[in-house]
Amino acid sequence: MAWIYLIVAGIMEIGWPLGLKLAQQDGKAIIGTAVAVAFMAASGYLLFLAQREIPMGTAYAVWTSVGAAGTFLVGVFLFGDTASLGKYIGVALIILGVITLKVSH
Repeated sequence: MAWIYLIVAGIMEIGWPLGLKLAQQDGKAIIGTAVAVAFMAASGYLLFLAQREIPMGTAYAVWTSVGAAGTFLVGVFLFGDTASLGKYIGVALIILGVITLKVSH
């Protein structure tokens, strides 16, 4: 169950940059900030639950990796952020690192 908490925490980690992006729009500063804070809190709580069974270093590495890779992909596909082969390879390496951490746990 701890790994499920951890992966969901990483996915929730994607929500706070989205909230901050929303907060940049005119008239959306308060709601965007609230969304960001809510996702931060939920993500942090799930990380807390995951760390009951998963070592802190492993949990943190997976949590930030899932969030970083997911945020990159959301930026590319929803907001038109630039992407290149090198960036996709980098994200693939991040995901491979998460898989390696899970397998070696």
